[in-house]
Amino acid sequence: MVDEEEMKWPAWLQPLVQTRFFVECKVHANLNKSECNMYCLDCMKGGLCSTCLASHKQHKVIQIRRSSYHDVIRVSEIPKTVDISGVQTYIINSAKIVFLNERPQPRHGKGVTNTCHVCERTILHSFTFCSIGCKIVGTSKKFQKQKKLSEEDGSEGEESSDRKSNKIQSFTPSTPPPYRIAKRRKGIPHRAPMGGSFL
Repeated sequence: MVDEEEMKWPAWLQPLVQTRFFVECKVHANLNKSECNMYCLDCMKGGLCSTCLASHKQHKVIQIRRSSYHDVIRVSEIPKTVDISGVQTYIINSAKIVFLNERPQPRHGKGVTNTCHVCERTILHSFTFCSIGCKIVGTSKKFQKQKKLSEEDGSEGEESSDRKSNKIQSFTPSTPPPYRIAKRRKGIPHRAPMGGSFL
């Protein structure tokens, strides 16, 4: 029997948010454009590079993009079977996008009143989740039950270590930014020769 939770989302959606994109294609690693930034909704077998697309001509393929080192998808490319209501959207390069996975914040600014129900990222008041992955987790029965229990215990709003460890996380950790190159110091400043002798 198919679980009601699974029926809520298309079969390809959870594998999509669990896929790691912008990595080298294992099949076409020796070619120039071997970065995986495509996903086939029919095959559901991980990220694809542009060369892989030749074997997916009759399939529904979507492109994954990057924003601030995180995977995003254009709203126009998301099939109608995915309900993204409540997920915060952004405009990037004149296109409306949503993030695939959570982007937790280490600290919240002063006056923050609305956060993602799953990862607690600051979001606008009209939204409930910061990403598709967070919506999948946040609308699950397991998450709802856990949230109700924490509210009954009076622990809502407290940042206890128990709550943090029990919190259901989204599917994948957020993508780390590339390593920063340490800035080199210029060294010891030197005066121009004979600079102070002519007064």
